[in-house]
Amino acid sequence: MLFPLGQIVATPGALHVLEQSHLDPRTLLRRHQAGDWGELSPADRDENELSVKEGFRILSNYPVGAGERLWVITEADRSVTTILLPSEY
Repeated sequence: MLFPLGQIVATPGALHVLEQSHLDPRTLLRRHQAGDWGELSPADRDENELSVKEGFRILSNYPVGAGERLWVITEADRSVTTILLPSEY
């Protein structure tokens, strides 16, 4: 565990995708918290590494289902982690 997740919330769209893909959100949360950021550019991965150390916002990007993606974002103050569709940002 690299950082605390705080309160965990999910948007309606993310909940729908999780249900449709039969994916347990805890799987994504564990990956996110362990530093498996999913599909990010090298620059975004470096930014996340810095964010873990310096207390900035952390973003992961996971492909799920048929062409869908879910983002997991932990706020800088580590008070909330949100699972959402990129379109809901």
